[in-house]
Amino acid sequence: MNVIAFYIAAVIAIVATVLVITLKNAVHALLYLAVSLIAVAVIFYDLGAPFIAGLEVIVYAGSIIVLFIFVVMMLNLGKRATASEAALLKPAMWIGPVALAAILIGEMAYLLEHGAMGVPAASVVTPRAVGIALYGPYVIGVELSSMLLMAALVGAYHLGWHKQPKLEIQDVSREYGTGTDAGRDSIRTGSGRPAGAA
Repeated sequence: MNVIAFYIAAVIAIVATVLVITLKNAVHALLYLAVSLIAVAVIFYDLGAPFIAGLEVIVYAGSIIVLFIFVVMMLNLGKRATASEAALLKPAMWIGPVALAAILIGEMAYLLEHGAMGVPAASVVTPRAVGIALYGPYVIGVELSSMLLMAALVGAYHLGWHKQPKLEIQDVSREYGTGTDAGRDSIRTGSGRPAGAA
């Protein structure tokens, strides 16, 4: 294991994840999430798991992140989403995450200091073994995770969907007493021509 590459990838993953949480623009946050996942893939590769690193890049940083970006761009939330994110990112919101992160950091420091971390036995995990494990004893977990992703996608669509305002057609001939055959054609559009004119 290359220790320098491991720590560089770990720092990049931590910084990118913090930016995912703190950025107000959803598309920018998703791009940093892709960077974080690629950094985690580098860590997996450095630890001797190239197959898991490939899955991390192809499945997570590839297809799932592209799907999330597509959904965010399809909803077209724009400045409304940025304003709602700014309203949520208040100082009181950080109390819970900071407390949980402090507990985890303290636990990791305790384990590193007392040397309680055992070194696992080195073994090569083949793609066939991963496939047998995923679609054997863990098939219910795989199916539940796919259903959870679908539910999250549908929920995000319903939360971000907003009705478009309907355009009202006004009968100008009835209101102003003009003698046009179709009073609706008297309303002018932005081009300076009557509505409906070619």
